Amino acid sequence: MTAGSAPAAPAVIDADGRWAMPGLWDHHTHFTQWAKTLGRLDLIDAKSADEAMAMLRRHLDERRAAGTLDPGAFVVGMRFRHSLWADDAQPTLAAIDAASGDQPVALSSADMHCGWVNSAAARLLGVHVGADGLVGEQEWFRAYCEFDKAPGAAEETDRLLRGAEADAAGKGVVGVRDYEMAENIDSWIHRFAAGIDRLRVDAGTYPERLGAAIDAGWRGGMALPGSHGLGRVGAMKLISDGSLNTRSAYCSTPYSGVEPPTCGVLSYTPEQIEDYMRLATDHGFAIACHAIGDEANTIVLDAAERTRAHGSIEHAQMLKPTDIPRLAALGLAASVQPQHAMDDRDVIGRFWAHPAGVPYPFRSLYDAGTRLLFGSDAPVAPLDPWMAVSAAVFGTESSDREPFQPEQRLPLDVAMAASTGTGRTDLCVGDPADLILLDRDPHAAATPEAMRAMAGQVALTMVAGRVTHSRL
Repeated sequence: MTAGSAPAAPAVIDADGRWAMPGLWDHHTHFTQWAKTLGRLDLIDAKSADEAMAMLRRHLDERRAAGTLDPGAFVVGMRFRHSLWADDAQPTLAAIDAASGDQPVALSSADMHCGWVNSAAARLLGVHVGADGLVGEQEWFRAYCEFDKAPGAAEETDRLLRGAEADAAGKGVVGVRDYEMAENIDSWIHRFAAGIDRLRVDAGTYPERLGAAIDAGWRGGMALPGSHGLGRVGAMKLISDGSLNTRSAYCSTPYSGVEPPTCGVLSYTPEQIEDYMRLATDHGFAIACHAIGDEANTIVLDAAERTRAHGSIEHAQMLKPTDIPRLAALGLAASVQPQHAMDDRDVIGRFWAHPAGVPYPFRSLYDAGTRLLFGSDAPVAPLDPWMAVSAAVFGTESSDREPFQPEQRLPLDVAMAASTGTGRTDLCVGDPADLILLDRDPHAAATPEAMRAMAGQVALTMVAGRVTHSRL
C-alpha cells in the first residue's frame, strides 16, 4: 500500500441465512495414500479373493488397452478387506500370480497393515511371501514406501494431491493431521511451495525419523517455511501394535476362531515405546500413539505416565475398563475414527467375541472427561468428517440396521466439536478465519443417511480467510 492510500475494502460474502460453523478437521490421515486412492485400483467392494482377482484382471486389461501399463512398474491396489471374507475365500499367492503373471502387483489391505503381493512384486520389493501371498506389519510398511520411488511417481502424486485437497475442501475440511510414512516435514514444505495449499496441515513424523528431525532443529508446532502459517510440525506417530482386521492388534486375550491362537503383536517392545516417548517429550514433540488392542493401550498409557508425554492415543479401539479414565487423567486426547466401528462391527463379533476390554468406547471416554478428536485414518475410511459424525451419533450407516453399541453413541454437538480444530461448534471472535457455510442446519439431519449427505450441503469453505471451495 502506498503512502496516503486507503486500505482495500474487505470482501463481503452474503451468507444468505446459511448455517455457519468452524471448518472441519480430519485428525488422522495418511494424506498421500488417500490421494492415491483417487487413481489406483480400489478393492473395497470385493467380497472374496476371487472377486478381488476379477477386479484386478479388469483393471490390467483396461490399462493395457489404454496403453498405460508399464510391464516393469508396480500396479498398486488398495483397501481389500479379507477379514470379512470366508475362510475358503482368502488370499493366496497362486491366485494373484494367475491373475497378474509377470506384471508386479501389490495390493494393500484396507487397514494398511498388510499387503497381498504376487511373486514378481515380491522379488522387486525383496520380501518373502508364503502360500497366502501376504506381507505384514513393519515389513509391509517398508515395502509400501518403495512405490513412491518409481519413475513419474512424484508428478502423479502432486496431481492427485491437488485433487484430494479440492475434494476435502468441498466437504468443509480446513485441516488435516498427516501421518504419512515418509519424510513428511520436507514433503509438505515442497508441497506448499508448489501451491498445494488449500488445507492446514500438521505433518507428523515417525520414531525412526525423529532423531533426524530433532537434529535438523524441528520441534512440535513449529511453522513450516513457505506455508504462510498453514503448515506445522506435528506429533511423533508411533504404531505400537497391529490392527483388528489383520488380527495383529495386541490384546490381553486370544482372538476367537483363530488357529493357532494369537493375542496379536507389538511393533516395539514396551521399553522402546517408552524410550521414543521420552525422546519426543524431551524435545518438544507431542505423541500420536497408535494403540488398538487393550493390552497395547495399557502399555502405551503406562509409558505416557512414566514419561509425562502429551498428545493423543490414536484409535483406542479396545480399552480395559480400568484404562478408560486414564486418558483424561494423563491429559491425553483420544483420536478416534467412528467410521471404523461401522466397518468393523461384524469383524468384532468374529474375532473379538470375548474381549477383555470395551470396543470403541466413545461415550465412555467422553463421560470420563477425555477430549475426543475425530478422524478417518484415510484411506482406511474415506476422508469425510460427516461420515465420522454420523457414525458417532447414530451408531449405524443405515436406518435399516440397528445401532452398534447404542450406549456408546454421542450427542451431535459433541461429535461435531470433535471434528473441528477449535473443539467447538460455534464461531468466536479471535478464531482463525477457518469456517464453512452450510445450506442446511446439521441438527435437522435426523437419519444416518441425511447426516452423511451433509457433505453435499457445504456451500463455502474458507481457510485463513481465503475461500478454498465455493458454489455461492
